[in-house]
Amino acid sequence: MLQVGDQAPDFELLDQKGEPVRLSAVLGTGSATLFFYPAALSPGCTREACHFRDIVAEFAERGATVLGISNDDVATQKRFDEAHRLGYPLLADVGGEVAKSYGLKRRVPGLPAKRATFVIGPDRRVLAAVHSELNMNIHADQALEALRG
Repeated sequence: MLQVGDQAPDFELLDQKGEPVRLSAVLGTGSATLFFYPAALSPGCTREACHFRDIVAEFAERGATVLGISNDDVATQKRFDEAHRLGYPLLADVGGEVAKSYGLKRRVPGLPAKRATFVIGPDRRVLAAVHSELNMNIHADQALEALRG
């Protein structure tokens, strides 16, 4: 898994509206907080995504864009966004290639990517890395703390 100081791989994925989002373009306006979650609409991922939603304004105040990423398709990401009014980009990493490039692919084929969050600076360096499969709220909280510090 990527760690603090590593260079974050660039990528382009479709969001829940079917629009392409490129990490390097997002970083042209500030930092990015990428949170990888296993499955849209599942209870744990819903709790995590809603926590990001509830404090997304605090990320914006610090010049950070929040991006959620899972290997769900665009239609599922759209349903997830509409069901919970998330209001930030949810990216469809259907083949899991971006998760793999961030070191989050599981060894067992067919399982979703690991849950992790990365704060990425404008220079594509990882400023913070949060790895917890079970504690959903620490992802947004620790990412925000890294942006404050």
